[in-house]
Amino acid sequence: MAVTGSTLVLAAPPALPAPARTPPRPQGPYRRLFALPGTRGFTAGNLLARLPMGMFGISAVMMIAGQRGSYALAGAVTATGLAATALVAPWTARLIDRHGQARIAVPATLIAVLGSLSLIACVRTGAPDWTLFASYAATATTPNIGGMSRARWTHLLRDSPGAHHTAMSFEQAADELCFMLGPVLAAFLCSVVLPEAGTFTAAVLLLAGMLVFTSCRATQPPVTAGPRHGSPLRALGPLLPLFLATGVVFGSMEIASIARLDALGLGAASGPVLALQAAGSCAAGLLYGTMRPRGLRTCLIAMAAAMTLPWLAASTGALLPLACALLLAGMATAPTMVTAMSRVHALTPEGRLNEGMTLAVTAIFAGIALGAAAGGTLVDHLGPTTAYALPAAAAVLALAATKVVPVSGTADVP
Repeated sequence: MAVTGSTLVLAAPPALPAPARTPPRPQGPYRRLFALPGTRGFTAGNLLARLPMGMFGISAVMMIAGQRGSYALAGAVTATGLAATALVAPWTARLIDRHGQARIAVPATLIAVLGSLSLIACVRTGAPDWTLFASYAATATTPNIGGMSRARWTHLLRDSPGAHHTAMSFEQAADELCFMLGPVLAAFLCSVVLPEAGTFTAAVLLLAGMLVFTSCRATQPPVTAGPRHGSPLRALGPLLPLFLATGVVFGSMEIASIARLDALGLGAASGPVLALQAAGSCAAGLLYGTMRPRGLRTCLIAMAAAMTLPWLAASTGALLPLACALLLAGMATAPTMVTAMSRVHALTPEGRLNEGMTLAVTAIFAGIALGAAAGGTLVDHLGPTTAYALPAAAAVLALAATKVVPVSGTADVP
């Protein structure tokens, strides 16, 4: 303010410099992934429906053995369910690819849930043994929720290879997390609440999660009209032995670890120690999603090397080295599974992705059953330490199987 003659002049104060703008903080790959519209909704349903996948088997065993007093019967019933799944799951996946996820997955889930409830009723009422086999076989219609979720990511991220790799890594970590938490929750419910509580809770979670998942219609892959060319089985034929051998790694490692811990008088520690392997795989999967994808052979070489660690650690007769070795072995499996599943995406004919991924998962389950049986035989005849040679050998066989697989260095997405 100043006076000039008889005039009062108001002068504006000097303008202050504008504060410097802080540049926006870059988003991490997973934050960018779930910023896409609709992804959080179908992922919530996916995780809810996927958790029971780690619950059904152990819940059925504990319920049947507890009520009927026969582990042989319980094992036979669950084995029948796995065999039925191997036959039915690819057909369910084919229908989903042909008619859409919501149209097929919901009724297929309802049949599976009714099978679980029938199993509970038959066990509870003392029905004939054949009814247990029939009821559990009906659960084979359970859709491959992991495959459907991966199909959605592939549809949404078809033009973003880097984001697609991150999504596939997240899905593998989700698999490990659910198969780590599922058995723990099932064992708690069956032993603390009721023998039937594990199966009932798993059925409720499966139905609720599938309804949430399929309600997210905006992210559902479109159904391609017209004839479908190419066979997923023929296209993935060279890759299926790799998944079978990887399943043997998982199945034999679990049996060998349980037997080794039991021999050390630490049977009660089996759950937490085995969970370390799944935790290592979960953490490695999330980390791998932030990195540039590696070639399939590179991942398999790392896995084959890591599978020798539990064998060496078991020979020490101490718990700590074995626990650390299992953690490291688990960390080597996630990158292999992520990269192998990406090869499934690349090789599967267009419009049949869910069927292709279900074939891969079926091969893994067959390998787990084979590995568990072979691992148990080795434990009985050669001891638990020698049984650790089987997962190491299976990892080498998986590496050898890549010689007939069309593998391109980092071309991990379709």
